[in-house]
Amino acid sequence: MDLYEYQGKQLFARYDIPVSAGGAADTVDDAVAVAERIGYPVVVKAQVHVGGRGKAGGIQLAADADACRRHATAILGMDIKGHTVGRVWIEQASDIAREYYASFTLDRSAKTHLGMLSAQGGVEIEEVAATNPDAIARIHVDPVDGLTATQCEEWVSAAGLDDEARDGTIDILTKLWRCYEDADADLVEINPLILTTDGVVRALDAKVSLDANSVFRHADYKEYEDTQPRDAREEEAYRKGLQYVGLDGTVGVIANGAGLAMSTVDVVTEVGGQPANFLDIFGGITKGEEVANGIVQALERVAIDAPIVIRLDGTNADEGRAILEPHRSEKLRLEPTMLDAARAAVELAEMSAR
Repeated sequence: MDLYEYQGKQLFARYDIPVSAGGAADTVDDAVAVAERIGYPVVVKAQVHVGGRGKAGGIQLAADADACRRHATAILGMDIKGHTVGRVWIEQASDIAREYYASFTLDRSAKTHLGMLSAQGGVEIEEVAATNPDAIARIHVDPVDGLTATQCEEWVSAAGLDDEARDGTIDILTKLWRCYEDADADLVEINPLILTTDGVVRALDAKVSLDANSVFRHADYKEYEDTQPRDAREEEAYRKGLQYVGLDGTVGVIANGAGLAMSTVDVVTEVGGQPANFLDIFGGITKGEEVANGIVQALERVAIDAPIVIRLDGTNADEGRAILEPHRSEKLRLEPTMLDAARAAVELAEMSAR
């Protein structure tokens, strides 16, 4: 569950991580009102779940109300890599002396948490890692022991940050770790983490990804769920509580279990088809006859025009196939393997498109 920049900064502020004063706006008038409240100059920033806003013209400096109105008008509704801007973040402009990078995420290969800190901020961390990997100071944090003050001090020294930024960075890293841990985040990233000309260290950007499975521990995450970008299909599925991701192909995928759904998407692609979606609709340990009965009930309750290809295997699969057998037709096919089913589905999709 990815947060917009303004949501990430609001989350950071809960943990006393210094961020620039600002406010979100959905209209040009609201943008100007926020700017008047916090004082000029301000930066008008597009809120989208994608990088490259600056290069696309989605981040603009405004010295007065006319400039703010002009930039907000241009940015709202702007298309940035397929994402339409529906909200802007207006924040006080900062006088920047240096830019750094800081983040915490999960290192799956090491099965622990990973912190990254670099004196080279303001650019994509992947670029730094590729061109100058030694510029990134890495630290593994045991989830039981947590992050100690001594680790932070050694980490900042290893990253080679400026002396005047040392204390402020250590303070922010300690708070950023607490935010990462308490918020059940998969990623918290500050890029850039800035040192201002008057010696203040502050988070100028915020990239946060939360573990959607932790929502039951965080009642306030409902507001984040409601602002996730979804197409019409995904929005309807979300309202019905379904695990659905829309794709651009012609072969629909329904599976009992996320792993099986992902495997099916892969197999459809392997045989030359294009998946139309990912949909995990049943539990992964559902018995074959229960799956079959669910399909039969769905056919009785919903008019389905598209042909259906079923591959059923696992516990009580024979019983499930026996239940489905009387319903076989040109519109409902049973195939013995996943590969056979994928090929049949792709063939039927191609025939329908002719």
